[in-house]
Amino acid sequence: MGYSSTAILPRRAWRQFLQSVGCAVDDDDLDYILSGHRRSEILRHFLGELSQAEIDAYGKRKDEFFREIAVAVKPIPGVIEFLDCLKRNNIAAAVATSAGAIRAHSTLAQLRVMHHFTVITTGADVLSGKPDPEIYRLTCQRLNVDPVNALAIEDAPAGIQAAGAAGLRCVGVAGPERSQELIDAGAGCVIENFLAAGRLTLDTILDEPLDCPNSAPLPTSAVPTAR
Repeated sequence: MGYSSTAILPRRAWRQFLQSVGCAVDDDDLDYILSGHRRSEILRHFLGELSQAEIDAYGKRKDEFFREIAVAVKPIPGVIEFLDCLKRNNIAAAVATSAGAIRAHSTLAQLRVMHHFTVITTGADVLSGKPDPEIYRLTCQRLNVDPVNALAIEDAPAGIQAAGAAGLRCVGVAGPERSQELIDAGAGCVIENFLAAGRLTLDTILDEPLDCPNSAPLPTSAVPTAR
C-alpha cells in the first residue's frame, strides 16, 4: 500500500549514500531502486560485485542516511482513515514491501500504523524482489486469502506487475504526472490520495460498500495488501 511519501525518500537516501562513496547518479539511474530490487541487487548494480560483508556494511551506511531524512515521512492524505475503515469492517490488510525488515517496521512504527496490518512481508522473506510475484503470493498465503480476492495498492510499476502476476487486482497511487505509467503497468485505476475523490475511484473495481462514517463510500469485498 502506498501509505506515505516514502517513494521519494529512498531515492534521496540512495543518492546521498552513492555520492558519499563516489558514485554519481542521475534521476534515471535512481529509477532502478523503485523497480522492486532488493538492497543487495541495488548495491551490486551501482557498485559492482561485492562480498556479503561489503553488502552488509554498505547497507548499514545507506540506512543511516535514510534514518536522517525519515522524519519527513508523512502519510498520504486519507490513508489513516482508510485503514481505520478497513479495521472497522473486519477486512484484513497487509504490507508487501521490497524494503528490508528493519526499515519496513521502523517506518510503520513511525507512522503509527503497525497495528492495522495482520501480515507484514518484507524483502527479507523472499528470494526475488518485485516485479517477481513471490512476495504477493507469500503475503496472500500468510493471510489465507486467494489472490483473486485480494487488492494491491501500489505506487511503482514493478509492484503493480508483481501483484498482477500473482493474480491480484491493483490500484495505483500517484500524481497526474505518473498515473499513465501505472496504468500501463497494469493498474485498474490510479488515485492521488485516499480522500473522497480517490475513494470513489476505487469503486471502479470493487463491489460492496464499507461502513465508513463521515466519508465517501468505499465498496469492497477484497483484502487490500501493500507495497
